[in-house]
Amino acid sequence: MGQEPKIYLTRAGRRGEDEDRALEDNVAIIGFREVPSLVGVADSDAVRRVVSEAYPEAKAPSIANLAGQLWTFVSGIEVDDLVVIPRKSTSQIAIGRIAGPYEYRLDRHVRPVEWLQTDLPRTVFRQDLLYSFGAFMTVCKISRNDAARRVIAVAAGRPDPGPSQSLPNRDTLDQNEQVEALSDLSQLANDEIVAHIQARFSGHALADLVDAVLGVDGWVTKPSPPGADGGVDILAGRGSLGLDDPRLCVQVKSQNSPVDVTVYRTLQGTMQTFRANQGLLVCWGGFNKSVHREAKVGHFSVRLWDSGDLVKAIYRTYERLPEQIRAELPLKRAWMLVREGSED
Repeated sequence: MGQEPKIYLTRAGRRGEDEDRALEDNVAIIGFREVPSLVGVADSDAVRRVVSEAYPEAKAPSIANLAGQLWTFVSGIEVDDLVVIPRKSTSQIAIGRIAGPYEYRLDRHVRPVEWLQTDLPRTVFRQDLLYSFGAFMTVCKISRNDAARRVIAVAAGRPDPGPSQSLPNRDTLDQNEQVEALSDLSQLANDEIVAHIQARFSGHALADLVDAVLGVDGWVTKPSPPGADGGVDILAGRGSLGLDDPRLCVQVKSQNSPVDVTVYRTLQGTMQTFRANQGLLVCWGGFNKSVHREAKVGHFSVRLWDSGDLVKAIYRTYERLPEQIRAELPLKRAWMLVREGSED
């Protein structure tokens, strides 16, 4: 490949509803379902006319915004450019290489993709790049902070090398970077919290954090001490003594990479050993595709928590967590106005 590819952010649904289909069908999918096929549309003005007809009640700035994103997806993104999809359903990131021109399949706007990585934990990227991935758009070019070189490195299995130059002054951002800077503030705040937990609760401390969350949720727990745990980090039950059903086996993995199906099957075996009827597998780095596939079959016996699920549980129970935990993880609830500008 001669010229360095450009990097684009795309989203597969507001709640990630098209993510599985995108990965299985090897396409990047965006929403805008009211907009018909754009195959053969000549230019951005023609796209704007189609969008205006699809959204007759929309105001001119919104029409321009949506049309600009669609035209970028149809024509701006070129073959061999890279797409980054921050996955809503798994708190992971997928990276793919555009393999063909725009298509319209089954009422969806798509681009063929060769997926390079599909289950990268968000934590493999440094915070400045996650900031760009939080752009509050469905389609957006990512150009700041030496993004292309860094995404290429991570897609090849190497660590994020960080920017090779100082960050740009906010007053000198070009038009695309200004759009990129319109970020999903809730996701940015969540990424900072995830990074803090990773730094403060590594190793066995992560199991202690999970134990605290379960404790305030009404479980009577028996955590294993640091060291060899025999396949279980926490045993838990209901009732005053923790002897009542359901009985829960918990395994916690603090590694910053997805676990494979062997870990899932090991937990199932441990549940049989301890005669537990429920299991919880917590892996900070998430799970690969084979784990998610088997977990569907075990839906009513085993739950999977990645970093995103654990953080949601912390949000839900935070005010009741032990003071020592809250001192290590100082959080403050905040409300904000949701920005417009993203169809998905």
